[in-house]
Amino acid sequence: MNYKLEKKEQYVYIDLEETAFADDIPANFEDTARSLFREGYHSLIVNMQTVKSVDAAGTTILKKVNRLCANDLGLLVVVTKDDDFIDLLESLKIADLNILPTKEEAIDAIFMNNLENEFGAGDDDYDDEDYEGVSESKEP
Repeated sequence: MNYKLEKKEQYVYIDLEETAFADDIPANFEDTARSLFREGYHSLIVNMQTVKSVDAAGTTILKKVNRLCANDLGLLVVVTKDDDFIDLLESLKIADLNILPTKEEAIDAIFMNNLENEFGAGDDDYDDEDYEGVSESKEP
């Protein structure tokens, strides 16, 4: 598998230099992802601009790595501008797979995800019973 890694504090950027996510590439990708998880990274940005196809093994590995990222409150973001490849990825029905056109947008998605996790995604820890007997004021 030909690739370049760029490790940052919040994520790892993987620049995949392959035309197909097939054969032994998915297995190598999984090994790389697992070693990054062991290092404490939970969000991966994978540049797949040059990738044109994904085989069955590739689909399985993308699903697995996407689930591993999500389980640790991270994200897997695939970067591509190729409409045909985007259609292919969407047809694979990988739940919550993030596909964005640029590295910058992928980085923004990672940071937004981290903020949502940090702030509890809107969960204020109040239940309806905490508001019993409280009426809305008519005063501004």
